[in-house]
Amino acid sequence: MTYLTLKSLHILSLILLFGTGLGSAFYKFMADLSGDIRAIYTTNRHVVLADWLFTTPTVIIQPITGYYLLQDLSFPLTTPWLLLSIILYILAGACWLPVVWFQIRMRELSRLAVEQHTPLTREYYRYAHAWFCLGVPAFLAMLLIVVLMVIKPMLWS
Repeated sequence: MTYLTLKSLHILSLILLFGTGLGSAFYKFMADLSGDIRAIYTTNRHVVLADWLFTTPTVIIQPITGYYLLQDLSFPLTTPWLLLSIILYILAGACWLPVVWFQIRMRELSRLAVEQHTPLTREYYRYAHAWFCLGVPAFLAMLLIVVLMVIKPMLWS
């Protein structure tokens, strides 16, 4: 695979990762604010689906294409900006894994509320709060990774 093909895949998967994450967060947050349990359930279903269809593949594609790009450019993994990027990627992943579990639980809790014509439980709102609190550092870590990849700053020697 050529360098330009790898770079294109890397950038396109990054765009998809960011777009899905930011879009899902916005629509879920807005649905939760609306208080409309049917809208909340529908949005939760779509957020979980989007994670499986878009986020999961890009989370796999990013390190694979990144690794091969590094090989083409002869960057060692110990390059400071790159090492920090890898650490931030692991941090984002550590935040994302529980977020996936929270999303699935919130989907099920909102489904039950719709089926039983009951309000959402406190458990739902605890999960929504944790989902948001973990999503912020994951998103910021990914944003910082993009900055590091573009600028490639000298951090330490």
